[in-house]
Amino acid sequence: MYFRKLAVGLSAVACASPVFAADAALSSGNTAWILTATALVLFMTLPGLALFYGGLVRTKNVLSVLMACFAIAGGVSILWLLGLYSLTFGDGGSLQPIIGDLSKAFFQGISTDSMQGDIPEILFVAFQMTFAIITPALIIGAFAERMKFSAMLIFSMLWTAAVYVPVAHWVWGGGFLSQLGVIDFAGGITVHITAGVAALVAALVIGPRNGFPKHAMPPHNLTMSVTGAGMLWVGWFGFNAGSALAANGSAGMALLVTHISASAGALMWMACEWKRFGKPSMLGIVTGMVAGLGTITPASGNVGPMGALLIGLLAGLVCFNMTQIVKRRWEIDDSLDVFPVHGIGGILGTLLVGVLASPNLGIFSGQGFSGANDSIASQFGVQALGVGVTIIYTAVVTWGLLKLTGLITRGLRVSSEQERTGLDLALHDERGYDL
Repeated sequence: MYFRKLAVGLSAVACASPVFAADAALSSGNTAWILTATALVLFMTLPGLALFYGGLVRTKNVLSVLMACFAIAGGVSILWLLGLYSLTFGDGGSLQPIIGDLSKAFFQGISTDSMQGDIPEILFVAFQMTFAIITPALIIGAFAERMKFSAMLIFSMLWTAAVYVPVAHWVWGGGFLSQLGVIDFAGGITVHITAGVAALVAALVIGPRNGFPKHAMPPHNLTMSVTGAGMLWVGWFGFNAGSALAANGSAGMALLVTHISASAGALMWMACEWKRFGKPSMLGIVTGMVAGLGTITPASGNVGPMGALLIGLLAGLVCFNMTQIVKRRWEIDDSLDVFPVHGIGGILGTLLVGVLASPNLGIFSGQGFSGANDSIASQFGVQALGVGVTIIYTAVVTWGLLKLTGLITRGLRVSSEQERTGLDLALHDERGYDL
């Protein structure tokens, strides 16, 4: 059974979230792999997510999406240096179940000789930073084409500090969920559930785009989106396989099950769309691929190939239907389907690993439960608790941060005139295309 290593000194905690063993001699093989994985995860945001989201909006807003991704990457990186890494992975003492401390703020005490397990700690810092970058970047798809740039940037920074950091600490930094044995190998709870729930809340608070749902708002450049989606697929190998923090069999299995789930999700979404609308679409198959990737993420270190196939098929089916419900039945303008794809996918994968991690399911057997749980019932219960706590905390804090940001920026939305003009010209005085 393989789990992601986390903080030095937590090896005695019996939990499903990965724990750091005592410092060992540097492994050049593991170090080389995590260097590569770090680049792959950043590649997911820049340029992968930026191009994927950028192609899905209208021509007049493409630069606003690219700008948001770049600004978030820069802002979160600086906050990670100033103290967010320390709060996530530091030893919080009596507050350890809830949050870390600031003992490693400004990366003090971290040198080229500092180790986390058998890789340099500074490399672990960088790897984890790329996860912190992509999570708030996912949320922008919910309010694309209508939020002020200033509001987007302030909200994203506040949200990373107040939502991502505590939840990541609970799961990966030795917090109470890790102590209960929750399994989240690469970010189903910390990345996808938090981003998905925040996206739904943001879409509700900021309201729909002008003309939604009566007027069609199709993607302006599917070629761009497909290019970005391909980058996400490749980058996700760093996201999931890199979370083994070693170049070993666990990483290899995580890579394989990630690919299988993405393939199954893509084909299932395509089939659902084909049956419902009469034709399969390029947008549908790449969205199903992303759903498969997001859903396998929490389970990627604990399930086998057949379990991954089942997860991918369910991801395509469930997430496809949720997009129809959110947009058509509820008429919520989650512009780029962040909640039904990432939020629902993260919830589904986090719950399914409680079953499919079992080593006693025949061809569907996984790699085993967490050290704190020894049955499907106990592991599933912990997984459900982790999902529930994260949903409630994320929803409440996100709502408060949006209200606070609105007060600071005198409203979250651009004016109706600016929305008609497009955010590229109205906010950045630039055009994506001048042919």
